[in-house]
Amino acid sequence: MATVTRYDYSSSIREDLEDIIYNISPTKTAFMNNVGRTTADNTYHEWRTDILADANGSNAAVEGADATDTAFVAPSRCGNYTQISTKTLNVSGTSGAVDAAGMKTIEAYLIAKHGKELKRDMETILLSNQAAVAGDASTARKLAGFPTWIKTTAQTPAGNGIVVGTVTGPAYSGGASTVSGTPTTAWTLTSGSAAFTETNLKDAIRNMYQKGGEPKMMMVSPVNKARVSGFSGLSQTRVNTEVKNGNATIVGAADVYLSDFGSLDIVPSLFCNGAFAYFVDPDYAKVAYLRPFQRTELARTGDAKRSQLLAEYTLVVNSPYAHAVVANITNS
Repeated sequence: MATVTRYDYSSSIREDLEDIIYNISPTKTAFMNNVGRTTADNTYHEWRTDILADANGSNAAVEGADATDTAFVAPSRCGNYTQISTKTLNVSGTSGAVDAAGMKTIEAYLIAKHGKELKRDMETILLSNQAAVAGDASTARKLAGFPTWIKTTAQTPAGNGIVVGTVTGPAYSGGASTVSGTPTTAWTLTSGSAAFTETNLKDAIRNMYQKGGEPKMMMVSPVNKARVSGFSGLSQTRVNTEVKNGNATIVGAADVYLSDFGSLDIVPSLFCNGAFAYFVDPDYAKVAYLRPFQRTELARTGDAKRSQLLAEYTLVVNSPYAHAVVANITNS
């Protein structure tokens, strides 16, 4: 008598499919998670900034002299356009009725998935080298990304942008000699870039401190995070985290840089532009929402259910001098 094997009745065997969908795509949005959040009431959201006059070491008055008026300098008026980012899902009636593995319903699964994708898109846009676009009936509005708010140290007025190689810094709509309006020209990155160095890092931190900023967080690409971990100044910040059987486990990456002007958290980001190192004071940056995250069901035109995930938002850089960037660095 021949032995019956599974191959003889394979068409009758139930499938062995795990009831879970594995997805390891990164979703950590460090910038959005660390900066503040506020509301916008118009598609062009504005705020005002001001700085103190330079300290005057010659401020001495003659006894009994008439008072001399101190020159008035009006605060600057800055603004940024809101940008609309969306994801749309379209699920047939049949897809919503069948029993699918790893999900309660395909619609619920797609809402969760596209929601995470939308947040990743927003993080990328907020950190992008993107100038503001006012938009019109056929052109989408675009916000000015974080790097475009930081002028170079060579521009007027000087900003906290450290340049590697030959680079043209951003310009504001308020004029070349001001920090007002909105960035209408992004960084023009050129050939001649070089690896990010510890000197670049120290220069950026010092510039921030001299302008009154407090360096708190630096965001870099994974390539540059590994490069920063090799800086000689970080050797004293590496510590033994655990000892077992007399063997020490050493921290292989430096997460905090102790500078002359305070400690700096070093955060790797998969969504930042690798040509920049971002120095951020989260107290002076916000994401302003004209329309926060929302889902709207769209009109049906047949046997399918459509809905749209949407956020309308912009970046608020309360004071460009509170931040810095190192521009035109290599990402390889």
